[in-house]
Amino acid sequence: MPIGTHDGHPAGAVGLPTVAIVGRPNVGKSTLFNRIVGRRIAIVAEESGVTRDRQFADVDWAGRDFLLVDTGGISDVPERPLDREVREQVLEAIERAQAIVLVTDGRDGPHPVDEHVADLLRRSGRPVVLAVNKLDDPATTVAHHEFHSLGLGEPVPVSALSGRGSGDLLDRVVAALPDPGEEKSVPVGLRLSVIGRPNVGKSSFVNRLLGEERVLVHAEAGTTRDAIDTYLEFEGERVCLIDTAGLRRRSKVDDAIEFYSRLRATSAIRRSDVCLLVVDCVAGVANQDFRIGEEAWDAGRGLVLVANKWDLIEERGPDALAAFEKELRARAHYLRWVPIITTSALSGKRVRKVLEIARDVQAQRSRRIPTAEVNRVLQALLARKQPPQGGRGDVRIYYGSQVDTQPPLFVLWSNRPKDLKTSYIRFLSNGFRREWGFEGSPIRLSARQRSDADRNGR
Repeated sequence: MPIGTHDGHPAGAVGLPTVAIVGRPNVGKSTLFNRIVGRRIAIVAEESGVTRDRQFADVDWAGRDFLLVDTGGISDVPERPLDREVREQVLEAIERAQAIVLVTDGRDGPHPVDEHVADLLRRSGRPVVLAVNKLDDPATTVAHHEFHSLGLGEPVPVSALSGRGSGDLLDRVVAALPDPGEEKSVPVGLRLSVIGRPNVGKSSFVNRLLGEERVLVHAEAGTTRDAIDTYLEFEGERVCLIDTAGLRRRSKVDDAIEFYSRLRATSAIRRSDVCLLVVDCVAGVANQDFRIGEEAWDAGRGLVLVANKWDLIEERGPDALAAFEKELRARAHYLRWVPIITTSALSGKRVRKVLEIARDVQAQRSRRIPTAEVNRVLQALLARKQPPQGGRGDVRIYYGSQVDTQPPLFVLWSNRPKDLKTSYIRFLSNGFRREWGFEGSPIRLSARQRSDADRNGR
């Protein structure tokens, strides 16, 4: 049962209070996060350490909006470098939160690491709600009383798997939040997903945009496994950035976590407005880069190609960019209509410019052309080149109109729409683009049946 959350895209404000879910590994933090949000955003697996980055989602409960943050499991003595980085991420989430949910395992009872995390939280000064998870019948169990020993107030028994006790937990969370009169509402405007193969610099690019280490960057390929939502303000508009796990070829996705990461990345593409396809100029653009871009294009999303690490090859001279663009557009037909920008996540060069271009692409994706203008251009194209004729007589197109946006969709009424060849539809599509642009956005043409009698009676 989904608990109160905004359906579809996150909606909220930069000034929303933040609630961080923390705890040691494998106590069910991500399961509880998914339960509260009402959809499977965070990856859940029977393996400790799956959640590494902070995961964000906007939640509405009892009339209060807040930003919920899932974090990686924290240990008292981190051993690996990545463990230490996860710990730093958790500590930062605690520092930024207005309330904390400490998740513990009711089946195991209080654990020394629970005591360590509880001590960290007491020192933070933040209000803490103690959730004792994995209690399938919170109404009858008494196991949660053991957790009074942590000194964090009355424990709340919950079962993240079934949802039992979650409402009581959220009531406590809302009660711990600051006065809603202090919140500042800034609506979400643009949703961008950052996509690409592993290790092309996506997380470094996001961090440069944000100006902070919000997303883990590590030499280990595939560090980012979840699709991470984070926010920034750009020229008065709230922008949601979705940093995704590196998309690999499907044949290379050979374990459960990688498989679900692929699903999350695909989902991230579909809930974004514009996709930023990050490629590595130095390593070269591979066929998989083009396939990833095509996935976003086929999903109807706007697309910007971000050529990262350009600072390492721009010394080749002014002709390097022209040659680079020419090669890319020749290798993938859809890139003829996609803006290409060269950046350096290391130096920050042209990184903020990407946001301007993405905003322009979304404006193109949202354009609506008046019906009279559509038919003026359509008739000119028909006069230049008639539809190829079949053996059953004339194939005619009578008129057209735009019926939708994001992406733009045009309907053409014809006496025999099934006989309109793909090559001719492409001719019309290219003509529409020459007239109206739609840079960075797919456009779609659909042919529908209309008889001569209908046309004459129109």
